[in-house]
Amino acid sequence: MCKKSNQIQFRVRYGETDQMGIVHHANYARYFEMGRIEWLRALGSSYASLESSGVLLPVLSLSMSFNKPVMFDDELVLETTLIKEPNYYLEFTYKLFNQDQICCTEGHTKLVFLNADSRKPIRCPKDLFNRMWDS
Repeated sequence: MCKKSNQIQFRVRYGETDQMGIVHHANYARYFEMGRIEWLRALGSSYASLESSGVLLPVLSLSMSFNKPVMFDDELVLETTLIKEPNYYLEFTYKLFNQDQICCTEGHTKLVFLNADSRKPIRCPKDLFNRMWDS
């Protein structure tokens, strides 16, 4: 069975907002990154362990849609979901819910596995792939 989704909770910090008190759009990419990091950690892996083994995971594409503003001090839940079996790529969707359980933002990212030395695409490392599915 695929271990596809993970959730994290956090609160919006003042420095993440603009003059109107609304979370600045650039911060959503950071939130999505937090979701991916914790998604990997829940599998028993990490970006640091991938990088030390010579694997990089740069973002190829990022999209998001805003349904409702997120404000300073809102309590948020971010759901990060793997949407395809990985090959050379990892693809995630994101749903960001506020304290009223309203989906405020949705997003999608596509990342590529790269060899750190050659900077060429590689397949998903076998050990990571195996962690995503129960035997």
